[in-house]
Amino acid sequence: MGSAHVFQIDPNTKKNWVPTSKHAVTVSYFYDSTRNVYRIISLDGSKAIINSTITPNMTFTKTSQKFGQWADSRANTVYGLGFSSEHHLSKFAEKFQEFKEAARLAKEKSQEKMELTSTPSQESAGGDLQSPLTPESINGTDDERTPDVTQNSEPRPEPTQNALSFTHSAAISKHWEAELATLKGNNAKLTAALLESTANVKQWKQQLAAYQEEAERLHKRVTELECVSSQANAVHTHKTELNQTIQELEETLKVKEEEIERLKQEIDNARELQEQRDSLTQKLQEVEIRNKDLEGQLSDLEQRLEKSQNEQEAFRNNLKTLLEILDGKIFELTELRDNLAKLLECS
Repeated sequence: MGSAHVFQIDPNTKKNWVPTSKHAVTVSYFYDSTRNVYRIISLDGSKAIINSTITPNMTFTKTSQKFGQWADSRANTVYGLGFSSEHHLSKFAEKFQEFKEAARLAKEKSQEKMELTSTPSQESAGGDLQSPLTPESINGTDDERTPDVTQNSEPRPEPTQNALSFTHSAAISKHWEAELATLKGNNAKLTAALLESTANVKQWKQQLAAYQEEAERLHKRVTELECVSSQANAVHTHKTELNQTIQELEETLKVKEEEIERLKQEIDNARELQEQRDSLTQKLQEVEIRNKDLEGQLSDLEQRLEKSQNEQEAFRNNLKTLLEILDGKIFELTELRDNLAKLLECS
């Protein structure tokens, strides 16, 4: 993947660029399937320095051959990207336009669905649980004309196994939080749909009672018409029409009963989603407890490391003192040897 230097506009001056990354980082496009939106994501280690939702009103502007920017009204900031070449900048701008158009189409489609679900006869549907993000594409690298960014940074020590476990648990926790938020949204939608369905069921029951009364009245009318022998032909014709009307009412009644069964099934599905939400909440609590344990282990390891470093420093000081003493003894032995040699020469 390519990379770019990331900047944000100074919130105080609204003029100067402030670097948000110490070096060039990867900037990627993602599709958030749970919210049906497209995002621009960039991570510096485990920190998200860009999380911008693409909207149809956004515009990516090339301010130089290797630098481009866009405004995010939701985040109340302006992002800037510095690339290593004009080609990478152009490629990112083209992808921006593609995902901007895709965001527009997704918004229109979402509005159409909302209009359909707002009618009483429309079936309410729960949201699918999917993975939150799906990567689509990436962009370019460094920029010569952007503000100076320090390229040389000190190498980071390799994380211990417990630190890696802590990072992984934090990622799992974020994932479950996103899943829980999705379930809460779906639960709210289903609750509204159930309330609407309950009102519809009451209305349909009233209509059903009216249809039954109408059917009974028509049956009585048919009986009365059959008793009138002088109007036998007219009664027969009227009876046929009434029978057809009764048949249509029976079919309508059957359709309403099927609709009631479907609504009962949706209520059962809503209860299952509620159970899933409770299960995810419990898992999230367990992950949080695990994170606290890992934090305690990490703190203990840091204390042990600091103690070990102190002991090594004390050992070095003792060794240095011993070497100084040894040098002094060697010097005294050398003088003694020289004196003995002189005595031998004199004798």
